[in-house]
Amino acid sequence: MHSEHQFQDDLVLSYQDAPTHTVSAGGIDFAYRELGRKTGVPVVFLTHLAAVLDNWDPGVVDGIAAHHRVIAFDNRGVGASTGTTPNTIQAMADDAVMFIRALGLPEVDLLGFSMGGMIAQVIAQDEPGLVRKLVVAGTGPAGGEGIKNVTRIAHLDTLRALVTFQDPKQFLFFPRTPDGRRAGKEFLARLKERGNDRDKAISIKSYRAQLKAIHRWGLAQPADLSSITQPVLVANGDNDRMVPTSNSHDLARRLPNSELVIYPGAGHGGIFQFHAEFVETALEFLAR
Repeated sequence: MHSEHQFQDDLVLSYQDAPTHTVSAGGIDFAYRELGRKTGVPVVFLTHLAAVLDNWDPGVVDGIAAHHRVIAFDNRGVGASTGTTPNTIQAMADDAVMFIRALGLPEVDLLGFSMGGMIAQVIAQDEPGLVRKLVVAGTGPAGGEGIKNVTRIAHLDTLRALVTFQDPKQFLFFPRTPDGRRAGKEFLARLKERGNDRDKAISIKSYRAQLKAIHRWGLAQPADLSSITQPVLVANGDNDRMVPTSNSHDLARRLPNSELVIYPGAGHGGIFQFHAEFVETALEFLAR
């Protein structure tokens, strides 16, 4: 019995059991959870608009953590992390780098979803030596098509959700098809698996700052992505309403060392709808 407990302490294998830790850097206490192996290059997860630690799909996290050390964290001013949420993607990227360095990690892989994929691009450009590989999903380049409309779509779907007593993610992440609706319900159920030590929801102030950051990213001048020479896996659903799927094609075209996977009949949350397939593809990509 004792040895089993010992093993549990050393190796947390499911996200719902991962304790929440904090690390201090630059006057901020960053809340984070880690699980999986202790060896190898860790995979740092970069999160989406309005998300806290509890918004990561255990279907994705646990799948990656079966073979890698996985670290998820709350950005500055979000969830259990202290400080004021910045309103630019660049500042969020700076914070993420500060967090990674505070953990003493010399090299990481980045997995960024939506806003997190924008942050990942900036980190790779600013700190090329820190990043080994990138996985970006449901995201787009600076100045990408339709990204400036995220605020409008988010408000609209939040309203739709309130009226129908549903979670906005059901509309924002999944198509209104029988498969999409079912996948959305299953995803939301997985998010509730963690019973205790749950994170605080994002504040309205922080949410607004993030919306402003994404809006600015959508209006920004296109960046030269040829400087990102690391291998990049770009993933999305074929019908992303939040960050139009054309952005994924655009990213894959402009990144010199990229591959693209598009899930049919899926939307912004394609990697959650097809989490088993995505995990398999991501693991193969990271192991290569």
